[in-house]
Amino acid sequence: MNNENSSLYEYANGQLQALTAAVGRADDHGAGALLADLLGTDSDRRTTCAPPWPSDVSDDHTPVEFSVALDHGRQPTIRVLAEALAAQPGLGANMDAARRLLATWARRYRLSLDRYHQVADLFLSAPPVSQFALWFSLVFKAAQQPAIKVYFDPNCRGREHAADRVAESLNRLNLGHAYPTLRRYAMRPDAAEGDLDRYTFFALDLHDGPRSRVKVYVSHHDATAADAARAAAAAPGVDADEVAEFCRLAGGDATVFGGRPLVSSYTFVEGDSDRPSGYSLYVPIRSYVTDDVEARDRVLALADRYGHDTGLIDRAIDAVARRDLADGVGLLAHVSLRLGDGRPGLTVYLSSEAYRVEPPRRRDELARHLVLQH
Repeated sequence: MNNENSSLYEYANGQLQALTAAVGRADDHGAGALLADLLGTDSDRRTTCAPPWPSDVSDDHTPVEFSVALDHGRQPTIRVLAEALAAQPGLGANMDAARRLLATWARRYRLSLDRYHQVADLFLSAPPVSQFALWFSLVFKAAQQPAIKVYFDPNCRGREHAADRVAESLNRLNLGHAYPTLRRYAMRPDAAEGDLDRYTFFALDLHDGPRSRVKVYVSHHDATAADAARAAAAAPGVDADEVAEFCRLAGGDATVFGGRPLVSSYTFVEGDSDRPSGYSLYVPIRSYVTDDVEARDRVLALADRYGHDTGLIDRAIDAVARRDLADGVGLLAHVSLRLGDGRPGLTVYLSSEAYRVEPPRRRDELARHLVLQH
């Protein structure tokens, strides 16, 4: 993997700079400096050491994940999802480190924290009992300052309280009428709320403007393509049949997604009230392939279907990969379809793999895995 002598920052920043170059841009907005802020005291840790904290950002506990978002008529967007870790990581210490970092960025970038302060006490009043309290997303678009988004964990006080936290958060943000819509479409009627369909993230854009988003994420365990289509129908104008087809193309032989769950995200912007104006479906493609060669082939087929640049996706994969694709599974973590305004957008999520590579599966192992999980 050519990371024997690298610090975590050197390794991840090398990937980020290569990814920036792969989409035809220079790091003209300090992406590397923002990444250094995020990694903080963990920056100098060698990647040959064990990860200091079992971060859920990625399967090998690297606290960083990359993605490239493709939209018709726009230049690609690079995103970094990351968890800020304390010098001595722990649930409370990590939460405090994230809050300090947010305060620093709010001053530096003049972030809008009004909505954040309206709901933060629901998630950050005490150390979480779940795996995290606050994550960050950095969004880099051409000729724009970086945009920052925060993710809260609705399960921070236990899964049994997640629905109440989402409902109260929406109510405080004048979106209270949207909660019944989420229950109607995202929750399967033949299962108890929180059993198969679970609130995973509550996210906020930290900028002003009519396109500043509130997003609610729901994980669908043991779901089918039809379940995903049902969940997508919450957003007006979304082609639910296309969502089902996307599931089938990304999931291959999976008829029931019994490994890692499908994930829906519902986007609310200014003017929305009881229904979201945008919807995305995320397929954890790494659970449903033998290796990253197969994952790449499926992602390129999806890009071609929706009229996106397959060459750019290949360049993005090459920028992050530090191994042959046949030598592991999980570099391509998710692929998502974004629906709402305009033609479908596609996002490819790429794991840093700074600490570990998951070995490839044999075809019969994948088949047994799918059967056992159904």
